[in-house]
Amino acid sequence: MRWCVYLSGEIHTDWREKIINAAEQANLPIDFTSAVTNHEASDAAGDVLGEEADNFWRDNKSARVNAIRTRTLIEKSDIVIVRFGDKYKQWNAAFDAGQCAALGKPYITLHDEDIIHPLKEVDGSAMAWAKTPEQVVELLKYVTSQQ
Repeated sequence: MRWCVYLSGEIHTDWREKIINAAEQANLPIDFTSAVTNHEASDAAGDVLGEEADNFWRDNKSARVNAIRTRTLIEKSDIVIVRFGDKYKQWNAAFDAGQCAALGKPYITLHDEDIIHPLKEVDGSAMAWAKTPEQVVELLKYVTSQQ
C-alpha cells in the first residue's frame, strides 16, 4: 500500500524537506502533499477573482481558494502531520487539526515542549505528538511497516 501523508502548518523552516528526504532515504511507501508554502502566492490566491479595497475581503477570497486544495488533500490523506512553529501563530494549522479530528483522520502534531499548554486540545485529539521531524519519520516507518 502507498500512503498519502499531508504536511500542514508552519512554512518558515525546512521541516517538510527533512521529513520528505528521510522518508525517501528509508524507501517508505509514502506520497506527500501540502498546502501552498509560498506565503505571497497563498495570500494572492483569490486575486484572480478581482481586486479588493479591503484586506479582509482579499484574505477571505484567498482563504476560500486555498481551502479547495487544503480540504481536498486532507480528505484524501491517510495521515496528516501538523507542525506548529515558535515564531508565528499557525491558526491555519490548528484549523487543519480540527478538520482532521472532525473527519476522524489520524494526525500527528509536531512542536516544541514550550507550547504544550496552548495546544493541549489539539494534542488531545492527535494520535501522537513528536518534537522533531526525525521522530515523525520513525513513526511513519512503524505505521507503514508491513511487519
